[in-house]
Amino acid sequence: MTTTQPLTIHITEKAALHVKEYASAESKPGYGLRVGVKGGGCSGLTYTLSLELQPQETDKIIDEHDVRLFVDKKGYIFLAGTTLDYSDGLNGKGFVFNNPNAKTTCGCGTSFSV
Repeated sequence: MTTTQPLTIHITEKAALHVKEYASAESKPGYGLRVGVKGGGCSGLTYTLSLELQPQETDKIIDEHDVRLFVDKKGYIFLAGTTLDYSDGLNGKGFVFNNPNAKTTCGCGTSFSV
């Protein structure tokens, strides 16, 4: 049986809270979070995150937990179905991408391949 991944990106409440805290600390309240990918890293592609005031004209915009996510078309292809979470456990602290499209990931969790 084949399952299809949802055609959106989600952010958990915990991750959204940390985005809002970070934006406030950077004096950028109300900014959205750009989520993307770029070539590089030990597995081929690397996740990127940045705060931006406005989306680009061709971005997919996702509103969840009072946080706006901006995703460009290229990144969306690789990220559809992904959940962005935040971990503060023993293995480190930071944002975690749970990407069902990733076939392999590196040990640090910031690089993947499809």
